[in-house]
Amino acid sequence: MIDRDGYRPNVGIVLVNARNEVFWAKRLKEHAWQFPQGGIKHGETPEVAMYRELHEEVGLEPGHVEMLGRTRDWLRYDVPRHWIRREPRPHYRGQKQIWFLLRLTGRDTDVCLRRTEKPEFDAWRWTGYWIPLDAVIDFKRDVYTRALSELSTYLSLHPDPHWLESATAPAALQS
Repeated sequence: MIDRDGYRPNVGIVLVNARNEVFWAKRLKEHAWQFPQGGIKHGETPEVAMYRELHEEVGLEPGHVEMLGRTRDWLRYDVPRHWIRREPRPHYRGQKQIWFLLRLTGRDTDVCLRRTEKPEFDAWRWTGYWIPLDAVIDFKRDVYTRALSELSTYLSLHPDPHWLESATAPAALQS
């Protein structure tokens, strides 16, 4: 399902532990790390899609987590043209996402990356809240910055000044 502007509706999940470290997952057979995320199916609400993706990608059930908050609006990113498959479907530009902040109330051992036949991740770890901004692929960095900054208020964290400045700086000043 792609909207008229070319964006696929999607949810992103920032899962934190009791120390406010974030769940950071490695894509299957790649050296690319990211937050769990996935598409919203026709007829699903963002919240329903988030719990489905949480189960499919991380193996957790709603009883393993507490929802702390979500982004107010859709956050969009464009996928670089060379990454877009040429298919006979509506013009695809990228993703538009609602991000959810969840706290793990279960145990680390409740995480199961092989809950489905087609796992998306083959490793995971807990890392500092702002660390993913240094590691995420470039075209997702702005969305990650905006999502983490907005969601940090639910944890009484202060946005990392380094990333906050780069996210709001004019494009000519960014390096």
